Amino acid sequence: MNRRGGRSVAPTAQVINGLSVDVEDYFQVQALASIYPRADWEGCESRVERNTQLILDVFAEASVRATFFTLGWIAVRHPGLVRRIADAGHEVASHGFSHIRVDSQTPEDFRDDVRKSRRVLEDIAGVPVRGYRAATFSVGPHTPWAWRTLEEEGYAYSSSVYPVARDFYGVPDAPRTAYRPDGATTLVEIPISTVRFGARNWPCGGGGYFRLLPYWLSRAAIDRVNRVDDMPAVFYIHPWELDPGQPRAGGAPLKSRLRHYVNLSKTHDRLRRLARDFRWDRIDRAFDLAGGPR
Repeated sequence: MNRRGGRSVAPTAQVINGLSVDVEDYFQVQALASIYPRADWEGCESRVERNTQLILDVFAEASVRATFFTLGWIAVRHPGLVRRIADAGHEVASHGFSHIRVDSQTPEDFRDDVRKSRRVLEDIAGVPVRGYRAATFSVGPHTPWAWRTLEEEGYAYSSSVYPVARDFYGVPDAPRTAYRPDGATTLVEIPISTVRFGARNWPCGGGGYFRLLPYWLSRAAIDRVNRVDDMPAVFYIHPWELDPGQPRAGGAPLKSRLRHYVNLSKTHDRLRRLARDFRWDRIDRAFDLAGGPR
């Protein structure tokens, strides 16, 4: 039994890591929510298609497959992008419809959101959608109904918990590897990777840490997860993180600017190295949840 009461789920016998992309645009991130209110999104320059194609090209060059957690809002406006993702053999998964934090929704609103996003993605991609990632990792013990709702709506897994302590998110005492959350019968939670040093978890699964920290440190941490912990790592990135030319938000707090803009020019090359330095696959296959032969 893992902490928080979750039942342990064993990884696949061979360490293959789960690679993932949160398909959202620069104006949809939590750190810049005060600068880009939802009502203004339609008027913002969209750069998600070009940036996601950069990631697709990196993965094609390295012959790796990944899971693309895609906003329904993006899919409706860029259906061709979703079809390209699916046609390239990547997993199409849900990031919700409108990038609304789960813990700011009622259970009924959450059900409507995950049902709508799954239907939209399946209609466009023509493939089953079985995975889900919450906006800003906003699922945890404070939303005990969310996992059961996802299960009832046909999802096989969630990758919505980051076992670290952060201001916007984090469940620092959650299990560090795949587990069955309390209240779920079949659904599996697959957390973002961390390394354990001393009495706390340290992030190594991507996002801003991948840009802010030197690449060798990210590589060493993921290698430790594989060798020492004997677990698959779960890594994520956003398309806007490969885009140093994106519009700069005026009036954003210093902390938000640091989180969002530092080292954008380095991400593309770092991602290319990462794709070559480890073994990667879609999350559903890395954790043997694809429902068919590997």
